[in-house]
Amino acid sequence: MDFLYILRMKEKIGILVCIWFLVCGSCLGRFVVEKNSLKVTSPNPLKGVYECAIGNFGVPQYGGTLVGTVVYPQANQKACKSFDDFSISFKSKPGGLPTFILADRGDCFFTLKAWNAQNGGAAAILVADDRTEPLITMDTPEEENAGADYLQKITIPSALISKSLGDSIKKAISSKEMVNINLDWTEALPHPDERVEYEFWTNSNDECGPKCDSQIEFVKNFKGAAQILERKGFTQFTPHYITWYCPEAFVLSKQCKSQCINHGRYCAPDPEQDFSKGYDGKDVVVQNLRQACFFKVANESGKPWLWWDYVTDFAIRCPMKAKKYTEECANEVIQSLGVDFKKIQSCVGDPESDTENPVLKTEQDTQIGKGSRGDVTILPTLMINNRQYRGKLDKGAVLKAICSGFQETTEPAICLSEDIETNECLESNGGCWQDRVANITACRDTFRGRVCECPVVQGVKFVGDGYTHCQASGPLRCEINNGGCWKKTQGSRTYSACIDDHTKGCSCPPGFKGDGDNNCEDVDECKEKLACQCPDCKCKNTWGSYECSCNGGSIYMQEHDTCIENVAVGTATTRYSWGGIFFIILCLAVVGAGAYAVYKYRIRRYMDSEIRAIMAQYMPLDNQGDIPTHASHGNI
Repeated sequence: MDFLYILRMKEKIGILVCIWFLVCGSCLGRFVVEKNSLKVTSPNPLKGVYECAIGNFGVPQYGGTLVGTVVYPQANQKACKSFDDFSISFKSKPGGLPTFILADRGDCFFTLKAWNAQNGGAAAILVADDRTEPLITMDTPEEENAGADYLQKITIPSALISKSLGDSIKKAISSKEMVNINLDWTEALPHPDERVEYEFWTNSNDECGPKCDSQIEFVKNFKGAAQILERKGFTQFTPHYITWYCPEAFVLSKQCKSQCINHGRYCAPDPEQDFSKGYDGKDVVVQNLRQACFFKVANESGKPWLWWDYVTDFAIRCPMKAKKYTEECANEVIQSLGVDFKKIQSCVGDPESDTENPVLKTEQDTQIGKGSRGDVTILPTLMINNRQYRGKLDKGAVLKAICSGFQETTEPAICLSEDIETNECLESNGGCWQDRVANITACRDTFRGRVCECPVVQGVKFVGDGYTHCQASGPLRCEINNGGCWKKTQGSRTYSACIDDHTKGCSCPPGFKGDGDNNCEDVDECKEKLACQCPDCKCKNTWGSYECSCNGGSIYMQEHDTCIENVAVGTATTRYSWGGIFFIILCLAVVGAGAYAVYKYRIRRYMDSEIRAIMAQYMPLDNQGDIPTHASHGNI
């Protein structure tokens, strides 16, 4: 019996040593406490901005604020019991501010304090530290008997405050002072640009109790939103897996051999914390590596979102409890998703070899924080824009946190749904400019609130301060509510103060005067003697113009503002005169033509007689005696 006892003790000591190195070794690293701002607005002596540590449970209002009045209960001041037992309620009355409970640290888990405060009607819980020290992160209990069934039901935010601030608040409350506080998470996460980068540090182990259950439940519920964000390029997601190394002195021990691969380089705790049954830690490491390799191959093929399908399907089809947590089951899931199986096998490599695995080596290096990032020591851990998320691992809570990481006005539509945020533009248009006629507003809803920004409508840009004034600018601006300018129709005439070839501004059209924005009045050109001023002119004002006529049937020349005689008046005399002139011209033409014909005839006769006389000198003709001689009497 003594020998067996010694063996068992050695085994237990070996287990404890191995677990200490695996689990606590990383705790020697630098852990970063994530904080948010706490602003005391009253009483005056306490006014100021303080830091508080965000609890790793409940739902912090990332990107938002919460205003309330602090209450320090007269009984149950550590909030370790139900407030119903003391007939205390913190539910705010209609019109009143929400209630924040101030509770003392100690005697029970932080989560139990928050649970009792929530059931008592509080909107948030502030836990005052009981010692002077740097702020710490309030985490969920690890013990299986810690009543973990309520952990996922905690929805109020929690914060740890310093002992000095807690004492000051208690003193003010005891003096009957009202302590009002604004919890501010707007800057709890960086929001530098239009894309959010986030990491999920997880584990394929499904036998680690409530934390593993909530982890896989989160993956199943968040998968749809994650894939939408990833497919459309709004986010860049990367999964990670924590591994530890086995100390060199224990590499050949039974414990390290069962918990590690690659000769003690990459290890994980035993899933059941019992080396004698079930799966070993090395089985978990191999499955973690396979999931990491799946993401690597899927990401290289341009489909990183398939990781969510693989992890979800693996958890459903290959659970430890069903004894299907095997390589064969994992391969079936991989092949069903159409990812290159051979590439994943090559990435996993040989777990029994005494060599480094590039993927797991990178995971170990990434686990160590740099700069303000901090080491990853808690599973699961969510990193958003290089900051560790604190709070309940819940689809809605995590989506809010991711949405707070977008630069304002660049958030995707999913971040502006009613389930995620309140549309402040719905109440009084957010205090921004609005054109009710054209249904155009400068109020732009954002996850963090709203901005007043002149809009772009149908390609037309509006310019202005966004609060009191916005005006259409550029080409086609008159197509949108007439560019915000005056416009009116009367009878069949329509006039507008908007000119398309102007980039902005309104100007009353000719014939009107006014500011062009809201009013243009008709100008009476006749009364103001702006036109039709010649002696024979008669002026009549019309809407937007005028009519000018002349006495005696004369014609009005607008360019010269004068009247000229109308020589084209159609009288009978004029018509007859023109007919006579035409007749005379016609007669002259006939006479001319006749004279020309007579002339041509006489010339022809003369020429004929001359030719006959010449020819008669050389040859006798029958009628020679009858033809007169015109030859000269000189010598020939």
